[in-house]
Amino acid sequence: MGFSIVLPFLVFLVTDFGGNAIVYGLLAATYPAFQLIGAPILGRWSDVYGRKKVLLLSHGGTLAGWIIFLIALYLPVKNLLSVDSTVIGIITISLPVAVLFFARALDGLTGGNVSVADAYISDVSSDENRSKNFGKMAMSSNLGFIVGPALAGILGTTIYGETLPVLAALFLSLATLAVIGLALKESKSSAVSSTEQVIEISDKQRGTVGKVFAFECKECYKPSNPKRLRFTDIFNLKYIPFLLLLYFLIFLGFNIFYTSFPIHAISSLGWTVTEMGIFFAVLSGMMVLVQGPILSRASKRFPEEKLVIIGSVILGANFVLLISNNIVLVYGAAVLFAAGNGLMWPSVMSILSKRAGSTNQGAVQGVASSFSSLASIIGLTVGGLLYNSIGGTTFLISTGVILTVFILSFRLLRLN
Repeated sequence: MGFSIVLPFLVFLVTDFGGNAIVYGLLAATYPAFQLIGAPILGRWSDVYGRKKVLLLSHGGTLAGWIIFLIALYLPVKNLLSVDSTVIGIITISLPVAVLFFARALDGLTGGNVSVADAYISDVSSDENRSKNFGKMAMSSNLGFIVGPALAGILGTTIYGETLPVLAALFLSLATLAVIGLALKESKSSAVSSTEQVIEISDKQRGTVGKVFAFECKECYKPSNPKRLRFTDIFNLKYIPFLLLLYFLIFLGFNIFYTSFPIHAISSLGWTVTEMGIFFAVLSGMMVLVQGPILSRASKRFPEEKLVIIGSVILGANFVLLISNNIVLVYGAAVLFAAGNGLMWPSVMSILSKRAGSTNQGAVQGVASSFSSLASIIGLTVGGLLYNSIGGTTFLISTGVILTVFILSFRLLRLN
């Protein structure tokens, strides 16, 4: 929710500070570039020291990032760097944009929160409800993307401009820290030695809020194999390299779209901040519907592997509709995006979680986060460059990437 408040006007902010589509793509790629470094480390730390401590550290970095982001809004627009190239055009980096780069870099370096949260979900899930719980995780994220853009549309139109939305993101980050510190139970015990006793959770501690959401923390345990994997050992786990490849391609297709569409919305559709916020809110609302009741019913009728195949072909088709400037087709694409992503993504996460096992869940999720970060760096950077060159045809590149996922996904049916 915090980032989704800022997302609708971020591209406007960059252009106001003297940047263009390429600068916007580079700024968007800064977070995943630094997350590529931090996520595997934080994921492994969460296996050793527990999820809660690492989540506190990660969200502390997010809070600091928003404070720096707020400061950037009040700096003078003084050009620090200007490049004029016949290939990529003119690129200008002003002082506020440079500070925005620093804010996103700091947030990215401590940005292991998603991978650690995914590991937490795996800790508290059984094989029977794993896909359902990852669906709830995705659904809650999309609820944030409903409220966030709507708030951006309201707060961003006041006389205070972008200040109020950024302040809202800052206070939400502070609230998240408080919730983690005061209300979140540790889902995974720290690594124990062979001489330490296993601590059982008492009956009095069971239940509570966890049952409201149909999951609760499992008992602490002594790992059957206390030896922790090195980064390179992750690639020796059965089927993990193939699943990481799918992870990479999905994020690559997404991020080419995520960079291209806001620029397309401004330059071709002529949208305002409010119209951008409405679109993302509607898109997220449909994704909540798919990842909630629809996914719950679909997972009972189809195995996760088939849901990945079905979802990927629907998702790939949506990008084709975005080439048109027809508003009906654009919102039709949003319906297909919600359906395809809502069925595919929680299923991919569930399959990866099962193959990772319990002992090194954080390490595997951290490496997966690095793959998504690498894909984001490439997709966000290339997306801006491509749209600068070929316009809306860029969406066909996303189609090709996701259809590659569709073809490769048939191998999932043979995993055992």
